[in-house]
Amino acid sequence: MIDIDAASAPAFTALPSDAGKGALKSETRRIPIPPHRMTPLKKEWVNVFGPLTEILGLQVRMNVQRKCVEARTSKATKDIGALQKGADFVKAFALGFDVNDAIALLRLDDLYLDSFEIKDVKTLHGDHLSRAIGRIAGQDGKTKFTIENASRTRIVLADTKIHIMGSFQNIKVARDAIVSLILGSPPGKVYAGLRTVSSRMRQRAI
Repeated sequence: MIDIDAASAPAFTALPSDAGKGALKSETRRIPIPPHRMTPLKKEWVNVFGPLTEILGLQVRMNVQRKCVEARTSKATKDIGALQKGADFVKAFALGFDVNDAIALLRLDDLYLDSFEIKDVKTLHGDHLSRAIGRIAGQDGKTKFTIENASRTRIVLADTKIHIMGSFQNIKVARDAIVSLILGSPPGKVYAGLRTVSSRMRQRAI
């Protein structure tokens, strides 16, 4: 063990209480936007731009040539994690979530995005793959809405990719239901499981 002489140890003056505030270094983030989401982004730009500047205090611009949204911190940025929150918000919109749903990522701290593909669960081809997507969506989207309401999540079906937004526990509930449907469970059995889980969640909340 090395002994350090107290006299030779460096002496640092105490930092003021507001040292960590207001002195944020300017950071930039570039969030790629898929080509098919550029038109919706242009239509909803005011609703996307507003929360990023008003809630997070970021400077934002849409780069049409590079097909991305560029965000950077400014003097108005108070939260050290504002840039990451802003990137998650734009990413959620890029994945296909509604702006009003994605905005929850800015207001709440315990919301996350989770993505997986059907082939991650089971390798399916042709009609089997189409039927699996149909089982998840249900007639007129009924099954998807039921899973969303029971698990308190939001789900986007983008071809063979599935994106879920919610709290960690709720995402697990929704993912388990979707995995069961992919593996061939009848919707009735999945609904029964969701009812049991949602009633448990309600009891915990009381």
